[in-house]
Amino acid sequence: MISASANAAILPDKQVAALTLQLQAIADDPAMPLPSLSVVAVRGGEIVYSRQLGSKRLATADSKAQPADANTMYRIASISKLATTLGTMKMVEQGRLSLDADVGDYLGYRLRNPHFPEHPITLRMLLAHTSSLRDEGGFKWDPNVDLREVLLPGGRFYGKGGAWSRTAAPGKYFEYVNFNSGIIATIMERAGGKRFDRLMRELIFDPMELKAGFYLADFAPADIDDVATLYRKREKDGDEVWNPNGPWVAQSDDFGVQAPVAPAGLGTYAVGTNGTIFGPQGSLRISANELAKIMLMLMNDGRHGNRQILKPETVAAMLARQWTLSGDGKSGNGDSDSFHGLYHAWGLGNQHFTDASTVRNGRASGDRLVEGGGFRGVGHLGWSWGLNALFVFDPKTRDGMIYVASGAGANPDLQPGQFSSEARFQERITDALYRGAIEAP
Repeated sequence: MISASANAAILPDKQVAALTLQLQAIADDPAMPLPSLSVVAVRGGEIVYSRQLGSKRLATADSKAQPADANTMYRIASISKLATTLGTMKMVEQGRLSLDADVGDYLGYRLRNPHFPEHPITLRMLLAHTSSLRDEGGFKWDPNVDLREVLLPGGRFYGKGGAWSRTAAPGKYFEYVNFNSGIIATIMERAGGKRFDRLMRELIFDPMELKAGFYLADFAPADIDDVATLYRKREKDGDEVWNPNGPWVAQSDDFGVQAPVAPAGLGTYAVGTNGTIFGPQGSLRISANELAKIMLMLMNDGRHGNRQILKPETVAAMLARQWTLSGDGKSGNGDSDSFHGLYHAWGLGNQHFTDASTVRNGRASGDRLVEGGGFRGVGHLGWSWGLNALFVFDPKTRDGMIYVASGAGANPDLQPGQFSSEARFQERITDALYRGAIEAP
């Protein structure tokens, strides 16, 4: 049985108890058990509910299970992209970067899709996933690789040109792409003169006093112990073979077995050549409660406590709509990254959840977050190594939801949602948080 830790909440005790029991039942469901689940609900700009369920590290033959708590950090997968955007926008605000400049001016070489050589590529396109870059050529490279060798024809790692779309010109078509974040991190390094992970500390994490980072080998040992292991009941590598009746298999951050180590070659890494090594697309470690601080900062027009982290106009620019899916499909791919029609609108580094829901090819599709609809917001989803997570808020009502689960005990593709492109267990979590902490009086 998964147990809950005691956290302060300002909902009535009866309501807290009911919501906690409901979330615990979701996490304990034998159809889709979750090793741990951390949640935060925000209503009207205030945290009204926060809970951690389960274990950040499961029991082994040699050790006891370690319960998740308020300090438990997770490798937050693609929500990392939203954090990366905060650093990018801070550098735009400082005048060190421009959203609409040719990024080749920062990189030091002419960056063009070879199929559309007259179209400059901008930071705005990279952040909005309209750059015409693709993940087919890879999106994470060793420290000794200069990304120009991946991006420019004739480069050692250019291959068949899988990094580039052959059909969509820059700025014309949305497709969700991890590689965009690696290019952004490299641009930040070129403009900032420092490694991406250290820039993020300087620009965002340290000013907000957040315990968070993209590079774990720099963390103190006590912080390493706070990082949750990510699990699945499937093979770690290979053919994606799931075994719901089998053991949990550690997928990432199994630091009870081995401490994090620096990537080979990092000591000779040339800053500004390959920001992918720090995982700007998916390797941020942070807790749900620290994510809530970021959410409140954005809700409060960039203000955190007594400090203005981002100017109000910077936050407004970041959250402004950049792309909307057209009915004819000519504007972009709502199915990109195999998410069954999940994407309907996008800002700069953040998804816009439009409350769309339909049925396509016999299964639910869309970005709806609660059954029956009624909640729209901006934010990001995260899914990798078994982790699944959501960060979403409505800037107008200042209501928001965060959840992070550290694993999946069955194949989510076999348990589709009833009103969205998400898996059913993900729908149940967001619906429970909304009904139990935001919608309820």
